[in-house]
Amino acid sequence: MPALGQIAATAYDAGARSALDLFSGTTRVAQEFKRQGFMTTACDIASYSEVLAQCYIATDADEVDRAELEAILQKLSALPGKRGYFTKTFCEESLYFQVKNGMRIDAIRDAIECDYKDHPYYPVILTSLMLAADRVDSTTGLQMAYLKEYAQRSYNDLELRVPELISGSGQALQGDALELAPQLDHFDLAYLDPPYNQHRYYTNYHIWETLIRWDAPEHYGKACKRLDARDDGTKSPFNYKARMAASLEKVIKEVSADTLVVSYNNESWVCAEQIEDWLRAKGYGAVQTFNFDFKRYVGAQIGIYNKKGEKVGKVDHLNNIEHIIVACTEEVLNSLSIEGALNEAVKDGNR
Repeated sequence: MPALGQIAATAYDAGARSALDLFSGTTRVAQEFKRQGFMTTACDIASYSEVLAQCYIATDADEVDRAELEAILQKLSALPGKRGYFTKTFCEESLYFQVKNGMRIDAIRDAIECDYKDHPYYPVILTSLMLAADRVDSTTGLQMAYLKEYAQRSYNDLELRVPELISGSGQALQGDALELAPQLDHFDLAYLDPPYNQHRYYTNYHIWETLIRWDAPEHYGKACKRLDARDDGTKSPFNYKARMAASLEKVIKEVSADTLVVSYNNESWVCAEQIEDWLRAKGYGAVQTFNFDFKRYVGAQIGIYNKKGEKVGKVDHLNNIEHIIVACTEEVLNSLSIEGALNEAVKDGNR
């Protein structure tokens, strides 16, 4: 969302230099912070997210020998495919990928673990494979299910590419936000984008979790989800209506930052007014909510299905309202209210 880049730019102009993305996921926001010059910390509990953060946030592009990295990827690309766990699970028992690409993923992933486990480019190489697999999958973007007929892109050949690395320093931390928040240092800018309903990233992206862990887990159902997805240890309090509000309030209290930004939407279990109250109670001089029309996540756009895969309901709306709640000084907020992307926002209560 452009507004987040505008917030970061305004904070940077005001002297901010350190940034935190506590629920970093795919690391897109953390990447933007780093591009703008922040010393960025990216945190998430998922293994695939930690690898993405090690690649894009912790790795300094200026320290990478691109020729060496390209040579490694070329060597891996030349490997003949082989039928392993990935092919059997995600190309035969389920249809997320074409067999030809699944076999190449098996061969390349085995070689990465065998030959590059201790190499400094390990997370970069893994990211290259993850992105290559993403470009030839047969899903709507999430891995809760695969398409009934192969997507056109799934017929393409798997291609390893050098990820677009970013100059500068940063760090990647893996762990639960509730446990990490009180242990972290003070930041000039912090961003919170927690889960807002029962849908878990652990199951939404279970294939990436398996690809990174490379642990050949037992699985269940047509979607071949990891069996440990049923374990309490893989579930977040943010995915439970009864526990979500208290968990978010706790994180807000414990994150230390001059400017704190919380992203949420109107379909969540907590309203923007509650979050504003928590931020004011924390002592911020200015708190403002900006609202944006935004496409609902892809799973909500394709309809409602039962466990047999039968369509049992229809979508009643395709967009929701994304709340960007900014807590900072009056000076920073006044700058935000007149700048580019945020100037187009409809302020809370005045839609």
